[in-house]
Amino acid sequence: MPQPSINREFAFTLNDVARLLRTYADYKAAQLGITRAQWAVLVRVDRFEGLNQSELAEGLDLQPITLTRLLDKLCDSGLIERRPDPADRRAKRLFLTPAARPLLERLSELGEETMANTLAGVDGASVKDMVAKLSVVKENLRRLIQQRGADPTAGERRYG
Repeated sequence: MPQPSINREFAFTLNDVARLLRTYADYKAAQLGITRAQWAVLVRVDRFEGLNQSELAEGLDLQPITLTRLLDKLCDSGLIERRPDPADRRAKRLFLTPAARPLLERLSELGEETMANTLAGVDGASVKDMVAKLSVVKENLRRLIQQRGADPTAGERRYG
């Protein structure tokens, strides 16, 4: 069997790291009584407060029905509220409630702690370098996706 190329090893390693990070984030989120998906929703709404559900679904790469279920749970928990969109009476805008702020602070601490443990043994300069190089890879992938045709989601698998 031929030796796999370093490019292929990069892809497998990147995929494995992302999968393991998601698994560990699931475990850490459960300690606070939420799911990783709910964590992602809260953080995204915090960053872009006032966005609508369609924008959020696209940003998180979730099917709208999956996001609706997540939002229903977060609304029932008193963490997110839906407000009418003044420009579209069918749409709702999403906002955090005051009750979400302490949880977001704890999630931020948890995220920092998780990444500090994840990156143990890797110096800061190397982390900065990896982020810069992965940003190039990310932009290359975005460009390739844009070049594949008029529909950027053709053949795309949405998760959730």
